[in-house]
Amino acid sequence: MHRQLVERELTNEGPSRRPAQRGGRSVTVNLAESPLSWLHSRGHLSNRQYDAGERLRADWERAQLAPGVTMRWDAVRVKSTGDRGLCAGERQIAAKARFDGAVAAAGPGLADVLWRVVCAGETLPDAEKAMAWPVRSGKLVLSLALDRVAGFYRLG
Repeated sequence: MHRQLVERELTNEGPSRRPAQRGGRSVTVNLAESPLSWLHSRGHLSNRQYDAGERLRADWERAQLAPGVTMRWDAVRVKSTGDRGLCAGERQIAAKARFDGAVAAAGPGLADVLWRVVCAGETLPDAEKAMAWPVRSGKLVLSLALDRVAGFYRLG
């Protein structure tokens, strides 16, 4: 995994999205690290669940489903996939179809936390708070959703 380190201002709630100011408390944050890699490195997700989440996030990025404020003129940079023989637009449509299929396989009750953590990059406590769930319930629901997504992607 590549690293994208930046200095952020450290607040009582944790690192803020603002750059660090001179003389204040700061922390180095890896913007390339996903919440899934944090959970996986601490043994909360199996290799199969982690791989399923990374495949889902790759399809999310490949399909360019993240919200955009303005027109993007830069070329799409994605890793090589099994979509050989397809033009860029067809690869994007195929990734969208895979993403929609994986989310549908997770089911309507599990897709919310799956999207928030895997695609939007929210932490589990933030996702639980946003959905008004009890504390530490998101880990169980996320692992169930990732198991279903792993079945969709046929990961062994």
